[in-house]
Amino acid sequence: MATAITLSLPGTACADPIADFYKGRTISWILSAGAGGGYASYAQAFAPYFSAHIPGHPTIVVQNMPGGGGIRAMLHLGSVAPKDGTTLGLVHSSVPFAPLYGIKAAAYDPRTMNWIGSIDASTGICVAWHTSGIETWRDLLEKPFVVGGTGAGSQMETMPNMLNRLFGTKIKVISGYKGGNDIYLAMERGEIAGRCGGLISSIASTRPDWFAEKKVNVPVQIAAARNPQFPEAPAIMELAKDKRTKSILQLVLAPLQMDRPILVPPGTPADRVAALRQAFHDTMIDPAFIAEAEREHLEIDEVSGAEVAKILDTAFAMPPDIAKAATEAMGAGGGTGTADE
Repeated sequence: MATAITLSLPGTACADPIADFYKGRTISWILSAGAGGGYASYAQAFAPYFSAHIPGHPTIVVQNMPGGGGIRAMLHLGSVAPKDGTTLGLVHSSVPFAPLYGIKAAAYDPRTMNWIGSIDASTGICVAWHTSGIETWRDLLEKPFVVGGTGAGSQMETMPNMLNRLFGTKIKVISGYKGGNDIYLAMERGEIAGRCGGLISSIASTRPDWFAEKKVNVPVQIAAARNPQFPEAPAIMELAKDKRTKSILQLVLAPLQMDRPILVPPGTPADRVAALRQAFHDTMIDPAFIAEAEREHLEIDEVSGAEVAKILDTAFAMPPDIAKAATEAMGAGGGTGTADE
């Protein structure tokens, strides 16, 4: 009788261990980028809605940890961060692939991470300031094009390297910028002509007038197919002339399929991973968050945690010669850099 009475008390039978764990707690959300760029814009917009959908409604505090082209944050998440579900990561999409490209500092296996999902899937582009004289794909083949970069291993350097080596473009990378926002400022000052990478959402959120007022040209899309936003710019896969080049491009383009990936460290309890994945999905379909993303000019396109894991498994299963060729094409092996944005 005593047992029956206890079980009938309000809330006892329906206790939620996930909510009990997260209630009153703070989640540290570590970004592999500096403040003021696209990643920060996404995190600040996403965090309150994500918190509302996590059982127990923990407080989410965003922390910037730039360095090493995003590798610094990934190393922290893999070996230092708590493995109890109180630490999230939002890393550059190129970072999980760094070990595949032979980058020495990338001493981790992304397949051991718990992928919660990706907020966007993007199209890579090169953008050229409107006064640079770079407007078309032919211009990239015939004229010098000076772009900014933050260090070997970041997309803004690997993508120009790939275009130069596979297609013969004349892109020169000026490295050493602290972050993507600094590169945008340099473009506005006329120091450099442009930038390459997964830039659409970044520009839309931090420089919304650039596309609308045609302050930048898009000579090429680094993608498998054209984004209808730039119908005149060819997708790089269209320009590949043989099967091997297409296979290399498939690997190079993989990070863009998971453009804003969120993870928790390996060893995080499975039930908390599942709860965070569900909260991620619920946030992505939340009308309030969708409206917020539109107000902030954030591109969103849900990629589930399982899909992110599958993208990584497929990439790491590529034949070694294709992985080596992709690494050589991007000039990625052995380097380190600083955060993209």
